[in-house]
Amino acid sequence: YKLTYYTPEYKTKDTDILAAFRVTPQPGVPPEEAGAAVAAESSTGTWTTVWTDGLTSLDRYKGRCYHIEPVPGEEDQYICYVAYPLDLFEEGSVTNMFTSIVGNVFGFKALRALRLEDLRIPIAYVKTFEGPPH
Repeated sequence: YKLTYYTPEYKTKDTDILAAFRVTPQPGVPPEEAGAAVAAESSTGTWTTVWTDGLTSLDRYKGRCYHIEPVPGEEDQYICYVAYPLDLFEEGSVTNMFTSIVGNVFGFKALRALRLEDLRIPIAYVKTFEGPPH
């Protein structure tokens, strides 16, 4: 798979949205590929190539699986940590954020099982939510 989405050297930023996924890869799929697949499928990996791609660097918007660790006591299960840049998401939209992060990845064939375990939303994004209108 697109192993450019597995970047263990990546240093997370205070403005990144950080997600921890519990991943069970299909037999024969290494955890790095599974983590890369989750990062790709939940960010720019499903974007269609158009002529404007020459104007925008997809690297700026992609999710990055930056750390993988085995789940203690569970065979073939891993926690894959994925960082998403704020620019990937519409400001003030919980719907947009969750649709991007979990809306597309749960039917991915490289994985037997996938669960979002934890999500860290940075203050920079929280401040874009205005609250109820009244």
